[in-house]
Amino acid sequence: MSYEGFHPFRSPVPFPHPGYIEDAQRRVRVLFGGQYIVDTQQAMLGWEQPYYPSYFFHSSDLPERFLSNPKQIEKSTTYDLVVGDRTARAAVTVRHEGDFKDLVKIAFDKVDAWLEEDEEISFHPKDPYKRIDVRQSSRHVRIEIDGVELANTNKPRLLFETGLPVRTYIPKGDVRLEHLSHSTLTTGCPYKGVANYYDVNFPSGKKEGLAWWYRTAFLESAGINGYIAFLDEKVDVFVNGQLAERPKPLFS
Repeated sequence: MSYEGFHPFRSPVPFPHPGYIEDAQRRVRVLFGGQYIVDTQQAMLGWEQPYYPSYFFHSSDLPERFLSNPKQIEKSTTYDLVVGDRTARAAVTVRHEGDFKDLVKIAFDKVDAWLEEDEEISFHPKDPYKRIDVRQSSRHVRIEIDGVELANTNKPRLLFETGLPVRTYIPKGDVRLEHLSHSTLTTGCPYKGVANYYDVNFPSGKKEGLAWWYRTAFLESAGINGYIAFLDEKVDVFVNGQLAERPKPLFS
């Protein structure tokens, strides 16, 4: 099928290149086992891949008494994080070469909480070069899979996220919910919150995780609460009657 190059929601990827690192310019604390194992104003934001950053620390920011069971893995050493009777296996990595040489990385999901200044953050640090905008639109958007219509609306909300394809969120009343069933899959985003997914059900079989929605999106994305988005990479999207080109997968 030809898409004739039509891509109204195409976006470039202007994120910092892998290996880029800069001062975080904020106090960062890491809570584990009832203690702040890191409390520093010297944290670094580093991009190991182009889509979002991670926190890196100087070795002096994480006391050695919390580290155990070192293991050499290629060009880095991993450590277990131990506080009292709590252990997080291989939660700490120290690089010995490359852009992050001698810096310490703590696995975000292996500790109890992360704080920037006095506010807790979720999922991973935000990218200071990214923003989110939600805009009401009157474009006519229709979603199909295998020739079966799943959604048809003239009042979508478009979520513009720097460097990523624009996502179309559709009111539930304009979605054919009889083709959808709730999935156990969830994902998290520091800009939008926790997404709950739907599978798409057809006689030919189930297509898993092709639609999602946010029950309580974070403030900057609150406009999409209760609306449903489809994975444009795997469905046919018609915008004002014209079949749109499918975005290329971000991670390939």
